[in-house]
Order: sequence, then structure tokens, then C-alpha cells
Amino acid sequence: MKLPTQPKRFDARRECASVLIIVLWVCIGLVSIALYFANQMTYELRAADNRVSGVLADQAIEGAARYVSLALQNFATNGAVPDHTQFRCEAVPVGDAKFWLIGRDPAEGNATEPYFGLVDEGGKLNLNNVSTNVFQYLPNITADFSDAILDWRGTNGIVSLDYTSLGYAAKNAPFETVDELRLVYGATVDLLAGEDLNRNGVLDANEKDVNSNGELESGLFDAVTVYTREPNFHADGSSLTNVNTAKSGQIRSLLQSAGISTSYVTQLMATNTSARPYAGLLGFALRCKNIGISSDSFALLQSGITTSTNLYFRNRVNVNTASSDVLTAMFMGANVDESTAESAAQTLVTYRQQNPNNLGSIAWVIDALGNNSSVVTALARRDWLTTRSYQFAADIAAVGPFGRGFRRVKFIFDVSDGSPKILYRQDLSRLGWALGEKARENLVAKDTQ
Repeated sequence: MKLPTQPKRFDARRECASVLIIVLWVCIGLVSIALYFANQMTYELRAADNRVSGVLADQAIEGAARYVSLALQNFATNGAVPDHTQFRCEAVPVGDAKFWLIGRDPAEGNATEPYFGLVDEGGKLNLNNVSTNVFQYLPNITADFSDAILDWRGTNGIVSLDYTSLGYAAKNAPFETVDELRLVYGATVDLLAGEDLNRNGVLDANEKDVNSNGELESGLFDAVTVYTREPNFHADGSSLTNVNTAKSGQIRSLLQSAGISTSYVTQLMATNTSARPYAGLLGFALRCKNIGISSDSFALLQSGITTSTNLYFRNRVNVNTASSDVLTAMFMGANVDESTAESAAQTLVTYRQQNPNNLGSIAWVIDALGNNSSVVTALARRDWLTTRSYQFAADIAAVGPFGRGFRRVKFIFDVSDGSPKILYRQDLSRLGWALGEKARENLVAKDTQ
């Protein structure tokens, strides 16, 4: 006998299985949504953390600017260039953030890591005052581009270059910033930045060594400025003694105050090719050396004398901090042959490194090169050199906690009026990481401990 079937039982099973499958799909969907939102929240947390790190780095930049201002107030007095050992320049903490002052190695070695410190603007050529015969001798600079610089800044209204194709007109006014060079006819990144694309003073792994010589070839940006201004008066506003117009009594008083025999008065007052009028301090120093006044004695005189009636000097270069490229260009611009100019520039750089405590007066240039040097003779006829600086660049880079939120801002400080003030600021964060691999490794190592 055949038993009756039970179709309802099978139908119920099928319905339960369908419900189970639906429930599983719903669960999978909900889990996926949960995982998706969890992943999004993770990214949002990281983004928020990066934003916080960025804010902390921004605040570190502002704190660093105040820190530099205080350092200049204390150490950059009477034209002195602060030494990087007098204050911290590397990984300085500001709360949970840190900042660095990206500088340039005065030894001009082939460094693989950035040098930290302030950059002396006084050791550069002023775009608004230096002649074309000096510019054209800088590395990679052509005579055409040197002429274009003078054409751009010329105030006579005559422009020999056609800027129509570039969509703007020549300025016919002095440069306001160094980055304005980008607008000059013929300017290229290679010419202005050289191989140093992130402008930190070293050849980083991601920067191309065009010459394949393993050394950084810097561009025009590292050799020029628009900010140099040296006051021609004492810090309290009183006048310096002009040795070109001073009476014999004033010269005698100067010598007496420096403990120098007054028997030199007549020789210093003489008017001929080797004496008054003196073109600049180096010319006066050379005369003093030639008649027997020592460099140490001249150093006591220099702080109180001048050879000009100008209120400010804007074309002088600080021989204590100028690079060998800048010095070579200056010497060649003074009609010295290239070989002699390069040799003299390297001699001065070496002398600076070996005699850091003997750079107080311009007379050290004569000690280094000799009284009869053709370079000294040529420069003695010009007022191009100084040993004082009043404008400094602080290239400040900062990171927040865990090395995140990299920020970089360049400031130009001026202390020529007695108190530090900011002349210019430029955000350089767009140039990318500029602190080198060592700083990166130190940050990662500390944050993973």
C-alpha cells in the first residue's frame, strides 16, 4: 500500500532554506557596509591626524620665526653674523612638533646631508646693484641672461627684449624678490635652481646629477639677493668718521683711540694714487698695511670709519661668508683673469676655515692674499667688500608628531635698524622633503620605539 506524500513539509524546508540564504546575504551586506565604514573611519582618522600634525607644524614655524628673531637680537649685533653653535638649529622641539633651519655649509664640501643654520644674505650679490660684468661670471650664467637682468631692472624705459610672446611686459624697476628672476627673459629652472630642485643645499637621491660628477651644481638662487643694506653709521645713529674728508686732527684722534702712533697721520692724509681718496675700506686697509699698521690695529679703527657719505651701502658683499663662486665672479668683474680669480677665491675660503677668529676686519683679505696681490689691488679701487651683514634668511622646515605634516617657510630678517623685522616670507612646502635621509630615519626610529 502506497503511503501518502507530504508536500507541505518539503515546501517548508525550501522556504526555510531561502530565508537562511537571504539572511546570510543580508548579514554579508551588513558586515561589508560595517567594514567599509570602518575603513573609511580609519582613513578619516589618519587624515585628521595628519591635519593636526600639519597645524602643529604650522605653529612650530611661527614659533621658529620668533626664536630666530630672538637669536638675531642677541647675536647679530653691529653687523656680526651669528654662529650656528650659539643657538639650536636642528630638531628644535616646539610642543610635539620640531623645526630645523636649513642652511648652507660654509666649508662648501660635497655634503650628502643638509647643513643647519641661518643663511647670510650679505654674502650674495645684490640683483639691483651689481653690474653685468660680475653677473656673467657666475656659474652657468650667459652674457645674454646677465644683460636680460639689467634690461629687466632698468628704469630708463628702454627694453631691448620682446616680452610680448610671454604675455607680460618688462618691469623697468628694481627687483623686489629673488624669485622675480623667473620672469626674466631666458630664465629656466636649470639656470635658477641648478641641480638643487628642492633648494636645500645638497644633491638628494631624487635629484639628477647632470654633470655626473657627484657634486651639487647650485643655481643663481644661491648666489643673489635683493635685501642687502649696510648702515653707514653707528648703532646709536651717530656718524662714522669719513677718512676721505676728515681733517688731520680727526685722523690723529682715531689713531690715538686705537692705540696707534700718530706718526702715521701725514701718510694717511696724503693725496695720491695710493692714498686719499680711498674707494672703500679695503683701500684704506691696504694703505694702513703698506705704511706699517698691523691688521690687529686696523681692526680697532674699522668700526669707527667710513669712506663714503651714503646713508646705506647696498652693493657690498660680506667676504666672510660669500661662496667661492660669488668671490670668483667679483674678482673677474674687477678685471682679474679667471685662473687668478679662482685661486684667490679658494685661498680666502681656506683662510676663513683655518682662521675663524681673525675675520674681524677687512684687513684679513690682505693677510690671506698678500699686499701685492693683483686681486687686492683691483678690489682696493672699488667699494665691494665688507665684513658685516644685517640681513639673514631663515629657511624653516617643521614636522608634527610622528614626522607628519611637513611644512617649510623661508623668512628674510633685517636687523639694519637695530631690531629684527621680517622683510619677506615664502612657503616652500611645495618643493617636498628637504631635511635629508638622516632626519627622516631619526624621526622614524624615535616614533617606533
